[in-house]
Order: sequence, then structure tokens, then C-alpha cells
Amino acid sequence: MERIQSAIQKARAARERQQAGGAKQDEAVPRSAAPVAALAEAAAPQARPAEEISAAWMALPAYAPQPRQLEKSRVVSFEPGPKSTPFDVARTRLLKQMRANDWRRIAITSPGPGCGKTMTTLNLAFSLARQSEIRTLVIEADLRRPALAKALGLKAHHSFSTVLEGASQARDHMVRHGPNLAFGTNYLPAKNAAELLQSARVAEVLDEIEAEYAPDVMLFDMPPLQAGDDTLGFLDKVDAALLVAAAGSTTIEQVDLAEQELAAQTNVVGVVLNKCRYLDRDQDYGYGYY
Repeated sequence: MERIQSAIQKARAARERQQAGGAKQDEAVPRSAAPVAALAEAAAPQARPAEEISAAWMALPAYAPQPRQLEKSRVVSFEPGPKSTPFDVARTRLLKQMRANDWRRIAITSPGPGCGKTMTTLNLAFSLARQSEIRTLVIEADLRRPALAKALGLKAHHSFSTVLEGASQARDHMVRHGPNLAFGTNYLPAKNAAELLQSARVAEVLDEIEAEYAPDVMLFDMPPLQAGDDTLGFLDKVDAALLVAAAGSTTIEQVDLAEQELAAQTNVVGVVLNKCRYLDRDQDYGYGYY
């Protein structure tokens, strides 16, 4: 694990030095000019009475997770404990960066399939939910291969893609766990996923959702970068991205290339190294974060 981390960090540092040198001669590496949350300033969700915001959340259908289902889906952060610790650490680091930069929207993706990005998204979500003052909204944006509903054990045939199209209301395709965690899921794949995610209408819908629910954190479960242009076309609608890699299958070159692609479009908050079995003996969990 240390070797992988060291190699990626060296590659990252070398690229940043190269970019810094090039920026003096040309223009800076493209980034989001400002946090995407600022685009919704006109809606001013913070200005809404707290009672209205709470009422909007409580109006969502309640969802009660089944421990066996979560365990089957490798969701370990539903309750605090040794297994949830790495995700709690990742949560805290993520929140610090978000607060420092006034970020709200985080895309979670991976270089390729099978890295555990959906599992990471859910574990971060349930970890965040244990902080009662933080409202977290998880939106499924992997429209070609939706997996959130199955992982959560949801039976309702929700189609959040129709919300993104502007054809449905968000409240009709979301469920709520407790007072501060909500999920927007898809029961079936959506057609024209890339075109939908890149459309201007999606940006408007997300602003409307922010105005209605005023979430502190919005997590987007995105497709893998190698799956197509869905994620790259959506990154201008988020504040930052989190990359999930799988130890033993994702190569250092794949991680470095994926990080370059993300960094050219938005801010990169970090890399989660998933499925790592080479940790200290006194640790009984198998996830790394740096």
C-alpha cells in the first residue's frame, strides 16, 4: 500500500510542478472558476426558514435500512465501530476541504469498473449521516448501470433520471433515512445517459434541488471514467471529485491518468484505495485513504 501511495504522490507532485511551470508561460490548468454552489446563489437555499427545509426533508418517504442488506452490500459505516473508522476518517478530511473551499457537490468516480465507487459513496453517506447537523443528499448519476437501489434493498421503481430531465419531481424519486440523509436512485438504466448528464437542464434541476432541500453535502455516484464521456461531461456541475481505485487491479498508470482527467475539469479532493489487504495487523478493515 505504501509503495502505491508513494508512486502516485510522486507522479502527482511531478505533474503539479509541470503544470505550474506551464502556467507561467501559457494559461493555468482549467479548473472550475468558482464553486458550483455559487451558481445557485440566486436561489439562496440558506435564506429559507429552517422549518420549511426540515418539512421538505420529512415529507420524503422514509427508508429503514436492513442490517443484513447493508452487510451484503459491504456498507459498514451505518453504525460507528472499527470497520467504519476508515470512512469516518475520509468523511472528516472531505468535510474539512469542503468547508475550507465552500464546496457542496462531490462527484465520486473510478478509473474503471469494479473499484467499489458505489460502496464508497454509500459508506461516506452513512458516515456523514451520523453527524446530525449535516444534511447529505446522494444522487445516482451512473445512469447506465444503476446500483444504489439494489445495494440499499429498495423495492420502489424510482427513476431519478426523469428528475434530471425535468420530467418528474425529486420528491417522487427519493427516500429519506432519518432526518438528514436522502437518496435519489434509479431502478432501471436510462437512455442517452451522456447527453442527459451534459445537458443544461441538469444544471437547472440541481440548482432547484439545492434550493428546495439545502443539503450541506451532495454526493454523486458517477460512472467509471473509462465507461464513456458521462462523467467528464458532468464535472462542470460539481465542485470537486473523489477518485476510487482498487488495490491489486487498478494500476498506478490508470490512477494517474484518471487524476489528470479529473484535475483538468474540476478539483480533486483525494484518492480512496479500496480492497487493500496489506495493512497493519492490528487493523481489521480493508480500505485505505490518503
